[in-house]
Amino acid sequence: MKRSIFYTMASLTLLIQSTYATPADLNELQGDWHLRELDGYEVRKARAILDFEPSKMIIDGFDACNRINGKLIKKADGTYTSRLRTTRMACRGNLFSFVSQRLHQAIDEGFTVEKASRHGVDGIVLKSKSHELFFKRMGE
Repeated sequence: MKRSIFYTMASLTLLIQSTYATPADLNELQGDWHLRELDGYEVRKARAILDFEPSKMIIDGFDACNRINGKLIKKADGTYTSRLRTTRMACRGNLFSFVSQRLHQAIDEGFTVEKASRHGVDGIVLKSKSHELFFKRMGE
């Protein structure tokens, strides 16, 4: 009985630590970030990438289907948004469409950025009203 309680507490501690998040300073986000998880789904194969340029308040990258870019706008409530410009190439399949649509929705809704760790990987989480996207810095 004591062992099962110990293992339950240890599991809960690991779960809490693996999803712990703190606010991220936009200036710390300079560089390329690879989308690994979207709303609880593993989406690495979609190869979506965001590149932040905080000094110019620019975001660009690849949404799994198309190149994207836009000016970051900080709203009064502390969230960021952007009107993304995009190329108009066809998506290669359901996963790519799923990622592309939700990435655009999250950015359009307005999002916050937090430092986070998922499954032992450090990165950032973009949180909007409807979506949660976990990114890992590329090259690390």
